[in-house]
Formats: sequence, structure tokens, C-alpha cells
Amino acid sequence: MMLRILKQYYPIRNIFFVIGEGLVIYSSVMLACLIVFGPESFVSRWLWLKILLITVICQSCLYFNELYDLSVIDSFLELSLRLLQSLGFAAIILAGIYFIIPAAIIGRGVFIVSIAFVILLIVSWRFLYKLVLDRGFFNQKIILIGSGDLALNIYNEITTIKDCGYTISVIVTENNNEDNTFKEKINTDIIYINNYEGLCDMARDMGIKKIVVALQEKRGGSFPTEELLRCRVDGIEVIEGNSFHEMLTGKLIVEYINPGWLIFSEGFEKSRVRRFIKYALDLILSIILLVIFLPVIIITAVLIKIDSRGQVFFSQERVGKDKKLYKIYKFRSMATDAEKQSGPTWADENDNRITRIGKFIRKWRIDEIPQLWNVLKGDMSFVGPRPERDFFVKKLEGIIPYYRERFTVKPGISGWAQVSYGYGASVKDAVEKLNYDLFYIKNLSTLMDLMIILRTVKTVLFGKGAR
Repeated sequence: MMLRILKQYYPIRNIFFVIGEGLVIYSSVMLACLIVFGPESFVSRWLWLKILLITVICQSCLYFNELYDLSVIDSFLELSLRLLQSLGFAAIILAGIYFIIPAAIIGRGVFIVSIAFVILLIVSWRFLYKLVLDRGFFNQKIILIGSGDLALNIYNEITTIKDCGYTISVIVTENNNEDNTFKEKINTDIIYINNYEGLCDMARDMGIKKIVVALQEKRGGSFPTEELLRCRVDGIEVIEGNSFHEMLTGKLIVEYINPGWLIFSEGFEKSRVRRFIKYALDLILSIILLVIFLPVIIITAVLIKIDSRGQVFFSQERVGKDKKLYKIYKFRSMATDAEKQSGPTWADENDNRITRIGKFIRKWRIDEIPQLWNVLKGDMSFVGPRPERDFFVKKLEGIIPYYRERFTVKPGISGWAQVSYGYGASVKDAVEKLNYDLFYIKNLSTLMDLMIILRTVKTVLFGKGAR
């Protein structure tokens, strides 16, 4: 079974995994209380809330240390190291809370004892979950129709992402397709057929409740209209390939989608209420953060002046909402006149134009803080597509389809593309980032903005994706 969150589908078992891990942590602390203080400790009515606080802090640290990204945790050693790091961070945070609110302390020795149980039970819990993923337990079986690039992309996503919740049981190629290239790239365990006859009966016999149609050509006599109609009426879900890929990956693919699909698909809602909430949050947060970061701003300005000659702040024209030009503000992280010889260019991974202080402030996103002024002025939002220079916009519009659609919303300090893909420094990267930007514009919501901000905090904490 699948659960729809922010226009993406997640297996319910993944939700149970996170909740189950929370119960594991909660139970570990309770067991520690029982060992240290005995059964009488459970008489306290506040104990349950104190344990809940520890559980929330621990799981937050697990999330921010990417322990819920199963593509990162691919070995027992990596899991153990990150688990110890997370519990260390949790101990520091809890110590700070206990210093401010002494009443929140459970008692001496409880956290130390509970750590042993937490490590043992979490490792066991994750080993069990990995077994479930490896065996494909509770996966939803699907039939994939198509043998083009979109079908191959969907196949690769499902086979690569272990916790996606799907298993491809049958692949049906376009009728009379003699090309064996696609067949050579797929798992031999999958049933592979090249005609549509009996498709509905096969789905029913195999207990399949979803068919994904990723055909390159959906018109004319080659399209299996009668079989798919029969499947749909019989209660089997039939979903178009681009829509399925969107829900599976959290991005669109501009090379595959057509204007008709964009016109008739759900999304792109920009109600007055939502726009007002976004504007109000931008205004309030920018004022608060400018006050909070004032000491950081002063220290950074002094360090930039000491490190290299030139202005402290760097301003540059960027393209905003409705393609209006505005000046973006950052701390200067490159040498003065860095593009005098090269002209407009994207930053490289080891760009020699970046100053010593520049490397540090870029890594930790400190150079972005002055953009809070852009948010306060209304040129930008906290969340939106990354603002690009007019020089690159003109270049990319002529190459990438639907590129101009990203200018229907305000650019942002952070965005779905930044937290999902990272820094881009090529046309290929620009295409991939547009795939994520279009998904955001199509499905934008206040809840999605909050999730992006949380993921941005995680990205900043680990200093990833900056150049």
C-alpha cells in the first residue's frame, strides 16, 4: 500500500519503519529507567513526556545525519559510525535542554544505559527492515508497458531505489517492437512480452493492481485502448508513465513530457491565500533571521576585508519572477573582477577564483545570508527556483524546453532542486535542476516549503552541494 505525501507516493511500510524506530528508542529509554530506578519510576506522570523528548531529539539527529536515506547507509560500519555520531549530537542537545530546563532530566545514568539498548535494538530493527527490502516483501507489483527511454528510466529507478515499494513483474514492449536493446538491459526474472493480448487476464491472475503506460507513441492503432479500458473498468489502476515517474522520483522529465500533459495534469495552483501565507512567512522570517545573524554578518564582513582587497558585498543582476531583473546580494567569496578575463561562467568545484574565506563561507552557505535583504524587499522568497543570470537564461531558453516556466514564481534562497540535486555547472545540470523546479512549481504548498527548509538545514549542517 502507498501513502501520498506532498504529491509523492511512499510505501506505508516506510512510514511504519520510522514510527517503529521511534518506538524502539522509546522502549530503550523505558527499559533503562526500569534497570536504573526500578518499577517505581513509572509512577511519575511526567516520565512519559521526558522519554518522548529524548525520542524526538534522537530521531531528529538520525534524520539530520541521513540515517533515513538508505542509499547512504550501505554497510554495517557506516551505520554504526553515523549512529554513534547521531547519539553524540543528541546527548549534546539534551544537555543544553537540561541546563535550561532542569525539570526535564529523567535521572543520572539513564541516558548512558539507554544508549546500549538503542544501538542494539536499532541495528537489529534495521537489519530486519533491510531483509524486508532485499526480499521485496510488501512491494506492489506492477506491469510496465513500453520499451523507450521513459520506460527504461522507470525501470532503473525502481530497481535502484530499494525502498520505492514497487516490483516490476511484467514488461510489455510496443507492438511488433523487434529492438532487443531494452530487453538486454532488464532483469531476466521479469516476464517480457511483446503483445497486448490477454493483458487484463494476466494482471488479474498475478494479483497486479497497477499498470504503468510509458509508450513512446500513444496515438493510432498501436495503442492498446481496448485492453487498458477493460483493465480500468475491472478495477486495475492505469497510470501514464510521466505521472508515475513524477510520483516515484519527485521530478519531471522535460525531454519526455508534452504541453498536453502539462495542461491537463493536476497542480500549478497559486491561490491568493497560499501566496499571502508565503509572502507573510518570507517577511517575518527575513526580519527575524537578519537580527539573529547580525553578529555573523559583522564577523564575516571583517574577515573578508582582512583576507582580500575589494568590497565586502557582491551584487549581480539576476532574473526574477516574470523575468524581471533585480540585484542579488551576497558576501563576496571570489577575487575582485573574477570574470574580467573569462566572462560569465559557472563556478567549478576547485575554482581558483575563490578566496580562502570564500571557500569557508560557501561551504557553510554564509555567503547567502545577505539574500535575506532580497527576501525582505520582495525580490526573492525563502523557497523557489535558484535565480539565474540573464546571460545563462537566454542561452538555456534556446536549449531546454519549458525553461521559461520557472519564472512563474519568485526565485528562492533554497529550493527543491538544490536539496534534491545540489549545485549545477553545465547545461546537463540545468536540465536536471529544471526537472525538480517544475515539480516544485506544479506541486507547491506551504508544507512542501517547510520540508525544503528542513532539508536545507540538513544540507548546510553537512556542508554539501556548495561551490
